[in-house]
Amino acid sequence: MAVEIRLIEPTKRNLLKFVHYPIDVLYKGNPYYVPSLVTDEVGTLTPSENPAFEFCQSVYYMAYRDGKPVGRIAGIINRVVNEREGKQECRFGFVDFIDDDEVVDGLIGAVTRWGKEQGMEYLTGPLGFTDMDPEGCLIEGFDELSTQATIYNYPYYGRQLERVGFKKDTDWVEYKVFVPDTIPEKMVRISKIVQEKYGLRNLHLKSRKQLVRNYADAVFHLINKAYDSLFGYSPLTEAQIQHYIKLYLPALPLDHISLIVDASDRLVGVGISIPSLSHALQASRGRYLPLGWLHLLRAITGHSPIVDLMLIAVEPELQSKGVNSMLFTDLLPVFQRRHYKWAETNVELEDNANVQKQWQYFDYVQHKRRRAYTKAL
Repeated sequence: MAVEIRLIEPTKRNLLKFVHYPIDVLYKGNPYYVPSLVTDEVGTLTPSENPAFEFCQSVYYMAYRDGKPVGRIAGIINRVVNEREGKQECRFGFVDFIDDDEVVDGLIGAVTRWGKEQGMEYLTGPLGFTDMDPEGCLIEGFDELSTQATIYNYPYYGRQLERVGFKKDTDWVEYKVFVPDTIPEKMVRISKIVQEKYGLRNLHLKSRKQLVRNYADAVFHLINKAYDSLFGYSPLTEAQIQHYIKLYLPALPLDHISLIVDASDRLVGVGISIPSLSHALQASRGRYLPLGWLHLLRAITGHSPIVDLMLIAVEPELQSKGVNSMLFTDLLPVFQRRHYKWAETNVELEDNANVQKQWQYFDYVQHKRRRAYTKAL
């Protein structure tokens, strides 16, 4: 049967089918795939719920053969990034497909036509609306457990994308960093020197209310400054900041957040980690109900051997000054107390030496690599 490419209108019912395809069909039973939280991904794709639609537009397609879904893809245009980079670029993301040339040709062809109609000159991905969405096609580490913040895909994805003309744009690498029994002595020494030299201190909050009231906005503004020069970065707007404060902060254990302030109580460093939700999301298949909430609660409260390092951001003027040592000397006792075996770094640009050199104090292994592909339209 011929492949049919259907335009998916962004109603809740349609988006649920779009989101459930990889979970319930393509990766069902795969031991390494970690589903997204269905409600979160549907919200991301819904114009009325995702503040990124203030400066983004999107289109969704699904591929069918004999009435059964065999692929999906989103086309996205981020006008802010295009203006910042002086480039007319269409993104593709939320992409999944069987290993079938006709399916891939149909999905990429649909987004290509849409991008050209919008005046775009390049097609790049997998990328989301902003850097808060998972990005990058997995090209190494197919037998490693994925994380809630990253994409898992089969090995044939990269081959199929290259077959239709895509070339490497950039790579990200990921590390498994083993939690030591004691804090590395050199790290402790550097941490003390940095504190004294720059007048910094670790801030220990007593309540989530204090975090939200006094520092939540500052955390995201610091992320904007620290990440501004990174590949394809889309600065968070005030609406996005408020959206993510409500979406993410209630789920984060307070002791997994490390904040650093200077003598005037200005936030200059932040490290955010979370107990791995990978096994919980697998068990719940990305659903809260009927018992998904219980799996997620058990993971959050201490039943995971893995901790995910979600982000580290340091004031640009203090980067490469050893401030990261203060974050880790603050967080490592928590990791040890929770009996974590290792930390997942999630994605780091392959050429970001300043970030990668912080792992020199630990036993670690680079176990995953993912790629953004691009081609001219």
